[in-house]
Amino acid sequence: MRDRQSILFLCTGNSCRSQMAEGLCRALRGDALEPVSAGIEKHGLNPDAVAVMAEIGIDISGHQSKTLDDLPGEFDYVVTVCGHANETCPYFPAKTAVVHRGFDDPPALAREAATHEEGLSHYRRVRDEIREYILTLPAALDQVGKGNLG
Repeated sequence: MRDRQSILFLCTGNSCRSQMAEGLCRALRGDALEPVSAGIEKHGLNPDAVAVMAEIGIDISGHQSKTLDDLPGEFDYVVTVCGHANETCPYFPAKTAVVHRGFDDPPALAREAATHEEGLSHYRRVRDEIREYILTLPAALDQVGKGNLG
């Protein structure tokens, strides 16, 4: 039996939210969870996501944008972090608990910002919201596995 449960953070393009979730989970809950991220499509790694993660001492600059086809194996948990991924989430085996925990899309919000700094404030807010969610893990996932959340 593995020491850590596997968790996939799934988003549309695996460029921002899912990448931040993977990095935060690895840094904050890597003792209990083995995180990876992927997208329904590959959009490349978002440089502003990399920048705001570096601000809190987490380096995701080496991450690559991936799809499920790029990942081997099965997962104990899949967390969809955007509405599109939730709506188009592929089938996972019954042993995989799938939960949706959506977050706002920083790149979409930043497009409306007057300045780059204002745009980064959206990335920081979403990063911090993801961090708060990650801090509830794995306890919140255990509840999903027991059918109490999700």
